[in-house]
Amino acid sequence: MVFFKKLLFWAILCGILYFFLSYHIIYIDKSLRLLKKSELTLEYTFYSADLKTNKAILSVDPLREDGIGDLLIETGRITEEEMERLVDMIEEKDRS
Repeated sequence: MVFFKKLLFWAILCGILYFFLSYHIIYIDKSLRLLKKSELTLEYTFYSADLKTNKAILSVDPLREDGIGDLLIETGRITEEEMERLVDMIEEKDRS
């Protein structure tokens, strides 16, 4: 029985770690949103979009690549045209 409890404890702990490695937890407009990560990492696991400009949010490469722009559109913070313009401007700056 003790072995089963230890096994269960480690399984739950590994599941929680895998969740944190797999998802960004974004605080936006007084709610939490999940955004699937493109690779397992702890980078930007927790991110608050409040008090940040759309340009600052989209400037974070891992978040932009994982689709935070779609989340901004979904919440009504930005239009699709404005997002495309900002992404083009950021990517052009990165190439320079």
